[in-house]
Amino acid sequence: MWRRRQDPDRAAPEAALGAILAAVLAILALIGPAPAWAAETAAAKEPAGAAPAEPMHVIVGYLGQEEVPRQPLSFLEPELQDEGVQGARLGIADTNTTGRFLNQRFDLVEAVIPRNTDPAVAIAAQMQALADKGVRLLVADLPAERLVQALDQPAAGGMLVLNARAPDDNLRNEACRPNLLHTIPSRRMLADALAQYLVWKRWTRWMLVAGRYPEDLAYAEALRRAARKFGAKIVEQKSWTFEEGNRRADSGHTTVQSLVPTMTQGADHDVLVVADERDIFGEYLPFRTAEPRLVAGTQGLVPTNWSRVHEQWGATQLHSRFEKLAGRWMTPRDHAAWVAVRAVGEAATRTRSADPEQLSRFITGPDFTLAAFKGQALSFRPWDGQLRQPVLLAGPRMLVSVSPQDGFLHRVTTLDTLGDDQSDSRCTRQ
Repeated sequence: MWRRRQDPDRAAPEAALGAILAAVLAILALIGPAPAWAAETAAAKEPAGAAPAEPMHVIVGYLGQEEVPRQPLSFLEPELQDEGVQGARLGIADTNTTGRFLNQRFDLVEAVIPRNTDPAVAIAAQMQALADKGVRLLVADLPAERLVQALDQPAAGGMLVLNARAPDDNLRNEACRPNLLHTIPSRRMLADALAQYLVWKRWTRWMLVAGRYPEDLAYAEALRRAARKFGAKIVEQKSWTFEEGNRRADSGHTTVQSLVPTMTQGADHDVLVVADERDIFGEYLPFRTAEPRLVAGTQGLVPTNWSRVHEQWGATQLHSRFEKLAGRWMTPRDHAAWVAVRAVGEAATRTRSADPEQLSRFITGPDFTLAAFKGQALSFRPWDGQLRQPVLLAGPRMLVSVSPQDGFLHRVTTLDTLGDDQSDSRCTRQ
């Protein structure tokens, strides 16, 4: 019989007093600037008249791509042009706050694929340029197609690549790589997190509405898989095929108000689950359905790795630091990039090494854990490189729940009830 075991928060007692001091300073660094006595204590450990030792230097690369600014659905949302990279920058700043007292220095080398160029040529050039600058640990803020192109470059062979954007499940299965880790949740993880909550609430009859884009179809397939896995039933499936009109036209709300009820008529259901990753139509569904039903999925009740409504486990501290740096809220992409950089920093702190190969071995090894303001210690699954992590279930202004839910058991960790368990994985990390 399987028994659930909660993952403990990272807390490794050290024998030496100096190591204890380092651990305390690491915690203080995440809260704010270290007190003056810490610097004085560190300085006092240097022999009188001795020249300060050169800090260990760790280089972290960041590769993103220039994109056409995406017009937000509402004026309440900012138009983001720096998503992802700001999370990496905060990760470097946080890691250097700790590293300063451990005589470590972390630098972020940023590279961007220009928009109006041949992507294959640009990716090859940027990957080689990063390698020439000594990058062996790379945060990849790229969609799946560009990520695969980057991994195919000869320069990627000597790098550990941390995927901070692409949720595609095939990257964790048939298309997995031995040097590829994922800090962004997969679509299956997100769908499983939502399904657990809906089943826990006994809302097991779902109507599914999906968009026409490939990412919408992939999200819809993840929802179907989650329904089978946890005992829910999709009673009807529909495709959103209507042209997107001008939502700010004077008669726009009237058109939508008559369209959505017709679209959502059908078999009796408890929840309307929606797959609209491009945020084109999903926000029009709440409060307009034919029957008074909850909307969940990419809109409504949203499973996500991070949300601005998350306030537990010290998350407000991270929000505050990010807002001070970027002048806006942290997004899921920002958080995934921040986690990727912090994983490198944690490995350097624990190993006291700047060697990229040693850091890579530790990050992918059984002793690695990471605190990320989510209530449990996070670690990478050895079979597919996916970061184990709780998934938030967020409403527009309030955190509703966090999965995994009570009652969903696993023999190792309940975090492995989300996404592909080892027995389900088709990844061969060789």
